[in-house]
Amino acid sequence: MTGPMPASSSASTSTQTFCEFAGHVDYSLIETLHPDPESTATGDDHLARQVTSGHYVPVTPTPLAEPQYVAHSDSLFSELGLSHELVADESFLRLFSGDISVARAPMRPYGWATGYALSIYGTEYDQQCPFGNGNGYGDGRAISIFEGLFEGQRWEMQLKGGGPTPYCRGADGRAVLRSSVREFLAQEFMHALGVPTSRSLTLYVSQEENVRRPWYSDASPSMDPDILVDNPAAITTRVAPSFLRVGQLELFARRARREAHPKAHQELQMIVQHLIERNYREDIDHSLPFTAQVVQLARLFRERLINLVCHWMRVGYCQGNFNSDNCAAGGFTLDYGPFGFCELFDPRFQPWTGGGIHFSFLNQPKAAETNYRMFWSALKTLLKDHPAETAELDALHESFSGAMQAELEAMWARKLGLASVAAELIGDLLQLMVASKADYTLVFRELASLPKEITPLKRGFYVPGDAQLEAQWNAWLTRWHQQLSGSGEPEEITAAMQRTNPAITWREWLIAPAYEQAARGDYSLVHELQTVFRNPYEPLSPELAARYDQLKPREFFGAGGISHYSCSS
Repeated sequence: MTGPMPASSSASTSTQTFCEFAGHVDYSLIETLHPDPESTATGDDHLARQVTSGHYVPVTPTPLAEPQYVAHSDSLFSELGLSHELVADESFLRLFSGDISVARAPMRPYGWATGYALSIYGTEYDQQCPFGNGNGYGDGRAISIFEGLFEGQRWEMQLKGGGPTPYCRGADGRAVLRSSVREFLAQEFMHALGVPTSRSLTLYVSQEENVRRPWYSDASPSMDPDILVDNPAAITTRVAPSFLRVGQLELFARRARREAHPKAHQELQMIVQHLIERNYREDIDHSLPFTAQVVQLARLFRERLINLVCHWMRVGYCQGNFNSDNCAAGGFTLDYGPFGFCELFDPRFQPWTGGGIHFSFLNQPKAAETNYRMFWSALKTLLKDHPAETAELDALHESFSGAMQAELEAMWARKLGLASVAAELIGDLLQLMVASKADYTLVFRELASLPKEITPLKRGFYVPGDAQLEAQWNAWLTRWHQQLSGSGEPEEITAAMQRTNPAITWREWLIAPAYEQAARGDYSLVHELQTVFRNPYEPLSPELAARYDQLKPREFFGAGGISHYSCSS
């Protein structure tokens, strides 16, 4: 094994050894919920099979061959109180590259995978299940290996690409370095942007194991991958308070409604109680009856989900595939697969070739409403004998659209430094941005300087505009300044807008060289991007800005793997 050469860190050193790390373990999920009764006690459970009951399956990850350190999150290590020297520890490296045999008491010598239901834009599906009944859906290559308390907070650590589980549906359970680099960087970038998200702990790559996946040839205009490529296998560890999904609640609600087994209703109630404990403990009154807690949960999740999507829109993020199995029940961003960030502003921006218009950038609020409907439907199963609480739950569902719209309008107002909502002004601006082929991040950041005429904005346009379009922009800017007159002093408005509109964004054409170089053993661009993404609201140095604060070059428009990509990872 090759050890890491980590950069210097300001991380706390309260946890300096692997033994001390193991002492943080505290398994709430596997100690309070039901294992699949057909699972093994050892976790030797790697072949696709039906899982018909239970909340999780004990399973051991598959170690990477000859793992090598790529990167770790300096900021998350600091938040968890971990010494950065831990990434050089042999046992730590082995654990987070999939070798759970290094586990020491009180750790368990196995991890766990969970099942969930699949709904595609609100329609229940089981056609893709190899058993035709939905009992094969779940974590096919994501294996949680640790749950514990750090600095007073509970965190779960999950290997992405940790090998096959009973839910793997015949696949190899691996992730490639390309997708692992993207997820590792994206999670920490989103956190720095202030967007609720899962986090990245470590990234390791195999020096011997390659996996073959469909991908795109250089500059391919194809929508679908046109070649098969070998890519190093990698494991990134993602961290969150829990990995409970709306799709999990759906699964147990479906079983309860169908009376799939004698404990189906009990298991639904248990998973909801566990969600409350894991993600809403500080916000829900535990002295209330359980049915009242369910209503509070529905209200709180609605607030978090709406807030999350407003953050996505604020920073130009598009989830790409926002079905309920990719929707964290804790209300944060989860599953960085076919995601992207809007460069050229297009309301229909959708990076995933399989996503369709319903998951496009400006349709994300509607996708969130669909996921909330699945959440509402699952909770309603628990309240069938409680008409008063059911009525409250129904009211939350029925008013979702209005609540979302109000928060979106407030978000757009903040992006423009306005003290009050100005829906018509926002609508006109977005139309002008489409007409001007404007870069979403650059134009909003330039607006923070409060220009009174179009010239400063032109650096954010992909094509030059004509005189008529320039006149429309100048007229809009005049209207905007009239609205700004009651919003505070210019310096205060600029500062607030700069805190809302990032100075930089994720540009896929700048990420691709990082994972391509990483596949050749050069991780310098990965580390450079960590630095670039650390403070996204602060202007970059001139040297970095020359590379990372630029419009997308023409040759990357329509290029497979850059402008669009499949889910292959």
